[in-house]
Amino acid sequence: MVAMKFLTLDTDSFRYGEAEQLAPLVRRVIADNPSKFTYRGTGTYIVGLRDVVVIDPGPKLDSHRDALAAALAGSSVRAILITHCHADHSPLAAWLAAETGAPTIAFGPHGTDAWDIGEDPVRDDPASDEESEASEPVIEESTDTDFVPDEAVATGEEVVSGNGWTMTAMHTPGHTSNHMCFALDDGTTRTIFTGDHVMGWSTTVVSPPDGDMSAYLESLRMVAGRNDDVAIPTHGSPIPNPTEFVNDLIEHRLQREAQVLEAVRSGLDTIPAMVEVLYAHVRKELHSPARRSVLAHLVKLVDEQVVVLAGEEPRPRLDSRFLGD
Repeated sequence: MVAMKFLTLDTDSFRYGEAEQLAPLVRRVIADNPSKFTYRGTGTYIVGLRDVVVIDPGPKLDSHRDALAAALAGSSVRAILITHCHADHSPLAAWLAAETGAPTIAFGPHGTDAWDIGEDPVRDDPASDEESEASEPVIEESTDTDFVPDEAVATGEEVVSGNGWTMTAMHTPGHTSNHMCFALDDGTTRTIFTGDHVMGWSTTVVSPPDGDMSAYLESLRMVAGRNDDVAIPTHGSPIPNPTEFVNDLIEHRLQREAQVLEAVRSGLDTIPAMVEVLYAHVRKELHSPARRSVLAHLVKLVDEQVVVLAGEEPRPRLDSRFLGD
């Protein structure tokens, strides 16, 4: 496997609720919602000087709402950009839109093209987790199904411009079907805000039915082909070499796919059995999202007709059995 060079964000390098200047036009406010899904917390980005745009206002936390209000005091919010509507990204958009009159802009609401992926056949023991479910905020795992943008945009559309800078939309499905990145060009530096599509601290969870591994890999190739100077994810630190980093991510995913295919051909016919082998070195509390990721690879392999379903279900499920071609 490609050894990913993940980036850390030390807890003593920032303070929750404070606006931190990352670049001349970019400030970040991190929500106090750390977890195994959000890393140190959700980063909300404020782009511009007096006339600004806000990217991913974040979860419904009073402390984060108050921090954003303080950071935006004296500014005119022109637009609210949403990368996708997981509940650690979009819920505060409604409050911010009501306060400022700024439109919400995104690809669209959460996707509805779903199928039954079944129940996870493994019931993890919370007591064995370093972070038990009892200590996990629910908001990171849920979806803001109420979110519908005021303006829907597609790849290549200019969403907002300021004094010497522009922001352009880029549809990047995979993590979710409505995921979008936003590219900032100030004439000197090309920055892409990658939401959860590319994260410096970890690989991205691609979880069916809305998550799609084929779409994710294609979206990664689109981002790698842009040759941006820096990528800024919603969670974690900016990535200074995004083309190299994203190409490594693509290779990492393809190598994992090859491992999944080899596991099936070696006789491992269930997802839990594959995860026990392929993720033996990974902490047990992360095996549940790993099973979702393996399902995403298997959906792709079944669609490509190199793996077949042993049962009669129309599409792969978490509890399906799989056979090599």
